Amino acid sequence: MTVAQTTNIMPGDNLVAEGIPPIPESLAQTVDRYTQFRSAGFVSWHPERREALIVTRFGDAPQIHRVAFPLGSRQQMTFFTEPVFRASYQPTKGDYFVFSKDTGGNEFSQNYRYDFATGDITLLTDGKSKNSGGVWSNQGDRMIYTSTRRTGKDTDFYSINPADPKSDRLLAEVEGGGWGGLNWSPDDKQLLVIEYVSINESYLWLFDTTSGEKKLLTPKGEKDKVSYQGGVFSKDGKGLYVITDRESEFQRLTYIDLATFKHTYLSTQIPWDVEDFDLPHDGKQLAFVTNEDGISVLHLLDTATNQEKALPKLPIGQVSGIIWHRNNQDLGFTLVSSRSTADVYSLNTVTNKIDRWTESETGGLNTANFSEAELVRWKSFDDRTISGFLYRPPAKFTGKRPVIINIHGGPEGQSRPSFLGRINYYLNELGVAVIFPNVRGSTGYGKTFLKLDNGYLREDSVKDIGALLDWIATQPGLDKDRVLVTGGSYGGYMSLAVATNYSDRIRAAINIVGISNFVSFLERTEGYRRDLRRVEYGDERDPKMREFLLKISPLNNAERIKKPLFVIHGKNDPRVPLNEAEQIVKTVRKNNVPVWYLMATDEGHGFSKKRNIDFQFYSTIMFIKETLLK
Repeated sequence: MTVAQTTNIMPGDNLVAEGIPPIPESLAQTVDRYTQFRSAGFVSWHPERREALIVTRFGDAPQIHRVAFPLGSRQQMTFFTEPVFRASYQPTKGDYFVFSKDTGGNEFSQNYRYDFATGDITLLTDGKSKNSGGVWSNQGDRMIYTSTRRTGKDTDFYSINPADPKSDRLLAEVEGGGWGGLNWSPDDKQLLVIEYVSINESYLWLFDTTSGEKKLLTPKGEKDKVSYQGGVFSKDGKGLYVITDRESEFQRLTYIDLATFKHTYLSTQIPWDVEDFDLPHDGKQLAFVTNEDGISVLHLLDTATNQEKALPKLPIGQVSGIIWHRNNQDLGFTLVSSRSTADVYSLNTVTNKIDRWTESETGGLNTANFSEAELVRWKSFDDRTISGFLYRPPAKFTGKRPVIINIHGGPEGQSRPSFLGRINYYLNELGVAVIFPNVRGSTGYGKTFLKLDNGYLREDSVKDIGALLDWIATQPGLDKDRVLVTGGSYGGYMSLAVATNYSDRIRAAINIVGISNFVSFLERTEGYRRDLRRVEYGDERDPKMREFLLKISPLNNAERIKKPLFVIHGKNDPRVPLNEAEQIVKTVRKNNVPVWYLMATDEGHGFSKKRNIDFQFYSTIMFIKETLLK
């Protein structure tokens, strides 16, 4: 008698897999369609023609493609083993574009020029430091970008004509890793610059684009910290359009008169954050996006009257990356919703006609049947209302459903209705409900809420998940005895913290690129990030704060983790170094708790290559079946 052989999927040479049982090839075949989703993002308009650069993936990693007209073929322009997410046309002729790429997820991006005439690619940066993508001058003859090449931690400003790499020169030295260029003045003599200190504190500067001389626009030392996010010059150069929470709980669209520094607030009637905006070449109308309870709403403002113009209604979801074409009519953007993967669209603001530029593949699945987000709320320990989004499995699954709590990163992030991709498999095929909570410290709910987890308040956000576990117990369709918690980055820390504080109330935890010890994290995260993170978490160099951070760190409470743990990390992670994963794995294993470990040698802060994402997906399904569904 012949016995059928079971073939297993072996991890690639780039993957270290420990404690993970053999993954049968039949599993990969079963879930295959859920690994075939594609998406597309808007990147840049051609300055003369109505065509665009987009980012999408056909091989293992996302690359830059050119699309000549709506729903036209996607012509691939870059072919690298590493992802390319960012690019911009030269802004007057468009005969080349500049793009950025790192190596193995290390986030030390380098800038390159792609020439359409020859297909040649030219390195524009030093090949070693961390570089920003840069901001184009209006004349298209210069680009100013930031680089850490001088000290490894300070993001100094450099000026270059991308057509001539030898023109690269240091423009201005600064201190800190939170600096970035925003927009050139209409005469190209000044650059608007942001100095980011924390999500609650940032400052605007003007830099002379020839001498590098700088002038502070927004005062320092005030009692109430103010956040500025983004900014562009008005067409006449006399003012700035910015987003700020000055004198407000929420981020408002604001006009600043440069002569008087008077702030005129343009979106006060909307009690939500403005999160993105762009001004066209003629400066006559301003497009902006608000985040209204997690849902994006697109607005159009006449800059002469400050009155809004009616726009066609977009599907409920998220709008990002809005960019005007130089024809002053077409507004390009990316749109994603629960039932539609991210795709590229444009809106003609004269005709109100919406064009779809890409129609990304969904593995042959009918996404019209996918679960939609349900906004839910619960009371926390201090009677504060916390909210999140619940996705329920299809009605074919009866009885109380097991639950995955998926906590966002940041911590200044926000879970919002979006396309869940592979997570739809857990809903549609395993019958698991998924909740995405927005604990205190999340963006989108005002700056008071944003500060509620800072410093010594860190564990209050963990208590919000404890309150969520209480809420789950009251829901007739959810099973309080079958709960798994997961999250990435700060969400990885949260999953570990829940596993230490509520181990008796969960079945398992998955920690993806998460912090296990705040002190070792702050001491080892890349230099350009260190001070920025100390503002949020606390300064480990202060003895009292150090003692507190060590006390609450999951690594130092690991004996309380009693349920199976899955730890996933990238070797080249510059944000949360690999040591954070290695030390929690080693410590929890000493307690005879089952620990699965997956590490990719060619990834950083999360996996970006399809083959690695797929293996992570297969392993996660196995873990869910082993711990949550039995």
